[in-house]
Amino acid sequence: MDDTPELIRHLLDPACYDHPAGPVRLIETHISWVLLTGEIAYKLKKPLDLGFLDFSSLAKRLDACREEVRLNRRLAPDIYLGVVPITGTPHAPRVNGGGEAFEYAVKMRQFPVDATLDRLDAAGTLDAAQIEAIAATVARFHENDCARAPADSAWGSPDTLWQPVAQNFVQIAPRLDADADRERLAVLERWSTAEHARLAPLMTARKRAGWVRECHGDLHLGNLAWVDGRPLVFDCIEFNPALRWIDVQSEIAFCYMDLLQRGHSQWAWLFLNVWLEYTGDFSGLALLRYYAVYRALVRAKVAVLRAGQLDGAARRDAFDEVRTLLDLALSLTQAAPACLDITHGLSGSGKTTVTHRLMQTPGAIRVRSDVERKRLAGLDALAKSGSGVGAGLYAGDATRRTYTHLAACAGALLDAGWPVIVDATFLARWQRELLDETARSHGVPFRILDFPADLATLRARIVERARAGGDASEANLEVLQHQLDSQEILTAEEQALCVNAGEIRRHEG
Repeated sequence: MDDTPELIRHLLDPACYDHPAGPVRLIETHISWVLLTGEIAYKLKKPLDLGFLDFSSLAKRLDACREEVRLNRRLAPDIYLGVVPITGTPHAPRVNGGGEAFEYAVKMRQFPVDATLDRLDAAGTLDAAQIEAIAATVARFHENDCARAPADSAWGSPDTLWQPVAQNFVQIAPRLDADADRERLAVLERWSTAEHARLAPLMTARKRAGWVRECHGDLHLGNLAWVDGRPLVFDCIEFNPALRWIDVQSEIAFCYMDLLQRGHSQWAWLFLNVWLEYTGDFSGLALLRYYAVYRALVRAKVAVLRAGQLDGAARRDAFDEVRTLLDLALSLTQAAPACLDITHGLSGSGKTTVTHRLMQTPGAIRVRSDVERKRLAGLDALAKSGSGVGAGLYAGDATRRTYTHLAACAGALLDAGWPVIVDATFLARWQRELLDETARSHGVPFRILDFPADLATLRARIVERARAGGDASEANLEVLQHQLDSQEILTAEEQALCVNAGEIRRHEG
């Protein structure tokens, strides 16, 4: 505590607060102090000017506190309570007291420090359901609560996006102490430079299309929590607008990368697929690897800066983390082997259940007809369209539009180097031929995942699914009968491309 400012030392006294406070605990970061009083936490900005942030004056700290509350109330309105003055003197401060303020703090409802996802992961209690819920929360935030960048702003332009990417290389390179690490970094710099040039037209087009938004900016597991049985996303970047006015793909790339770094590739795929199912941003995946490499290098920069402040074993550990992150970044530059799988089976045959596992292990991007059909009609995935059998969203022209869209999504994903699973019934031969041609035109392997099931099982599953709700499918028993009457059986050539779903289930365990 010797180097802790006088104000912070005296704020450890529970008598400073205008509410009952237990023993006060201090958490310090490189840019703030957080005082935990029991029910309420207070966050104070350090009086720093680091170039990328400037808290050097009281007015600037007040503005930053107000921005922090504004930004985080989009995601956590029950947590971020407001900005409060600190009055009195550093020797005898009063939080939210009378008189002239000499400092300000963000007032927050306190939640358990062990509730963050990084700590849950370290404790071995993080689970897939929490990952799905976080992905859905982030997707809804991106869709509903993030302002779009103005067309005449610099946010999201290729030049603006390149600046923090380039800065990583400038700041990391002189601090590396091994030739092998410097060579890894040089390879990543050449790749990033080439990728940026290749993707610049897409970056420009995405800004025009509204995908550059005022995001969270720092979406890793340490800023995600599980509180009272639901997701909590907190600690948006308030100090540098360039780091939050970004493409949404850059936002999700941080969480995707973080899960990969922690050895959870299946959850990285799960997070990505759930977010995509809500947003439909399949075309943006061409940018994801570029941004994931950038995010890995941001973390490598933090680790190498920390290494420079340490000695002995702690320094070696920090450099080991740098090397791990450089290796992860290098692996992210390599696309997974692209392939195209489609499902084949009647409603209730288990297609979505099995592909939910396959999209995590071995990993793929799943595109669901039940979701995309409604998206094309401007409906939420769980909305009821009220369409009859062969009518409305399920009329012939609507069905052809849906499958054409599925093929286009699959083609764009294959172009971007992603393995793809298209989850639909594919009961008509022309539907299967359409996706077979998509695979052929992209030169990738094509498989049909076949889902045979007896009629009693199909009927029972459809009835149970309708009773439970919560699924995008609108199939009922009348739809099942229509499918049975109109399906076109697989040809001999198609059967040669089939993998039986029962074998997939046994293999996946």
